Parts: sequence; C-alpha cells; structure tokens
Amino acid sequence: MQVIDSSFANSISDRLSGCPLFSVLDLLAMKAIWKHPNVLARCPDCDAVTSFDNKGTSSTTLGLTIVDQPHNYDGKPYSRILWFALRCSVCSRGGIAKIHDNGGVIDGVLESFIPEAIEKAPLPKAVPDDLVKEFREAESDAAHGAYRSGSAMLRSVLEKTLKKNGYDKVEVKDKNGNPVIDKSGNPKKSDKLIDRIDAATDDSIITEARQKKAHDNIRVLGNDVLHDEWREVQPEEFEEAHKYSQRILEDFYDDRPIVEAQLTARKRPFV
Repeated sequence: MQVIDSSFANSISDRLSGCPLFSVLDLLAMKAIWKHPNVLARCPDCDAVTSFDNKGTSSTTLGLTIVDQPHNYDGKPYSRILWFALRCSVCSRGGIAKIHDNGGVIDGVLESFIPEAIEKAPLPKAVPDDLVKEFREAESDAAHGAYRSGSAMLRSVLEKTLKKNGYDKVEVKDKNGNPVIDKSGNPKKSDKLIDRIDAATDDSIITEARQKKAHDNIRVLGNDVLHDEWREVQPEEFEEAHKYSQRILEDFYDDRPIVEAQLTARKRPFV
C-alpha cells in the first residue's frame, strides 16, 4: 500500500502551491526536493512518500558538515557545501543530503540525496521470483538515474516472461496472419523478440494495444541500449517501459489459472 506522510503533503503544498498533488508525486517518483531543514522524497525501505528530517534522540539533531569553499555548481557560484544527516520520518532510515548555498541554507540547492528511490510497482503474487528480482533491479537502477541499464533490464524481463510461458521459439506469420513457410516447406520459426511478442498477441494473452507498447516502449528502447550507439535515455522513456512491463506481467500472472489454460490449449510449455 502506498504511504503518503501528512507532513510531506503539507510541506509539498507550501512549496509547490497551485500544482495538483498527483503531479507533484509523479515528480517525486524520480527526484527529491529540498525544503529546509527537510528533504522531501520517497523512502526505499518503507516506500513512503515523506520527509527526511534531522531529528535525533530527545531534543538533539543529527549531524551536519560544512565545507567553506567557493565553487560553482550548475553554472552558479556558491560559497559553501553542506552535508546533512537525515532520517525518514516514517521508518527512521538514514539519509545524506548535499546542499550548496551562499550562507543561507534555507535558499540552498540540493545536488544529491541518498538513498534514492522510485515507487515500486505492485506485481501479481504469481510472478516468479527471478522476474520480480530483475524487475526490482530495473527500478533500483532508475532510482539512481541509470535509465539505460534499467531499460535494458525491463527488456530482459519481457524476454524471460515470454520464454517462461512457451514463447521461446514461435512460428512466424506474415502481415495477413498467415504462416511463413521456409525453403523446406515447413512453418518458419523464430526466436526474435519481435515475433515472440506477436505470437503472444495472436494467442490473446496480451492485447493488440499492449503489443504495440511492448514493441515501441520496451523492445525498441532496450534494443537501442544494447545494440545502437550510446544515447541518453530520458526518465519519461523509462517510465513508459516500466509501466507497460508491469502490465504485461499482470497479463501473464494476474489470473494465472486462466492464462495457463490458454497456454495449454495452444500447446505452449510453461513453467
């Protein structure tokens, strides 16, 4: 269950007045916000959207290190770097914030905050453990800004999901849905991801709309990362791949008995 701390909601409303709460939370899925003396962020331990504060035991506060050093950050001059020790107001998970300022911390700029986290997408209980771990690893990569590796992980999740459900090597069909015949007169088979996605669609395991998303947002993006020249993957690209990877896992595992019956009828060996 998603936890949203009330102090967080009040703070974020003060900071970003006029923005609807849902759009703010979408922002915070990827990036923490500094509001002295707290960092507003998602906690990776309790998955709460909350504030990390500097409250210690009794009336004490947690540690602070100040480095007096003129420097530039993000094209602007600053006189100090501050390292704040913070803790999650829900579960007390520790955190470290790096702030740049010119002597007034309330107007400081947050460079980084550890730990980083994004919202963990809910997955059906029937999803195999290895797929869950790989999916969560993709989320962890994205939480640290590694959208390329996270996108590659999501492509891997898709490929392994299809393999586990009998779509390892499939018959190829033409644009009219007719089997393609090879030189020996037998139905041509393929282990390419593009054909395996199409086969799962032909079997009505995933919808045509989901088929398009699997191609455009997961397969192609993953291929760009694995096979093409380096380019930056944007957070929005990862978010789309993440969303539709989750939905494809739901297609296969949300109502598992029905899916297994469909796979059996199609003679797809599944595990």
